[in-house]
Amino acid sequence: VLGFITGIGCGYSEKVRYWSNPIIKLMGPIPISTWIPIRMVFLAKAMALGALFIVIIGVWFAVTVASMAGVANVDRSYLDAARILGATERQLIFRVAIPHAMPNIMAGMTQGMSTACTAIMVAEMLAVEAGLGWYMTWSRAWFLFNNMFAALILICLIFTAVTKILNIIKARVLRWQIGVTK
Repeated sequence: VLGFITGIGCGYSEKVRYWSNPIIKLMGPIPISTWIPIRMVFLAKAMALGALFIVIIGVWFAVTVASMAGVANVDRSYLDAARILGATERQLIFRVAIPHAMPNIMAGMTQGMSTACTAIMVAEMLAVEAGLGWYMTWSRAWFLFNNMFAALILICLIFTAVTKILNIIKARVLRWQIGVTK
C-alpha cells in the first residue's frame, strides 16, 4: 500500500517526484540482504518488527517504481480530455491514471511478492528465531536433512499458492485486457 501510494504520487505529481526521487534512488537499488545488518543494529530487540521492515523495504521499491512508471506514462491527451469533460483532480487520479497504470502496478506487485518471499527467507535464516527459514537453518545444523527439505517443499508450496492468488487477482483486475495481450 505504501509503495502504491508513493508510486501514484510520484507518477502524477512532479513536486512529489522531485522530493521522493532521491530516497527512491538511494534506498531502492540496495539488495534486501544488505538491510539485515542495519536491522540488527537498529531493531535488535524487535526481531519480528525487523523482519517486517526488511520485507516492507523490498516490496515498497518494486511497487513504487512500477506504479510511478505506469502513472507517468499515461497519455496526457487522456488527462486533457477528462479535464475538458469536467473531471476533478481526484477523478483524474482514480478514474484515468490508476486504471491506465494498472498493468504496471500489477507487474510491480508481482515483483514485490517475489522480493518479499526472498526477504522473508533471508530474514528468517539470518535474523529471526522462528519461521520456516529459521527451521531450515536449525535442521541443517542438526543434520536433519529430511526436515530441511520438507520445510523447503512447504516454502515452495506456500510461494506457489501466493503466486496463484496474485494471478487470480491480476486476471480479475485486468479482465479488460483479455484478448489484447498474450
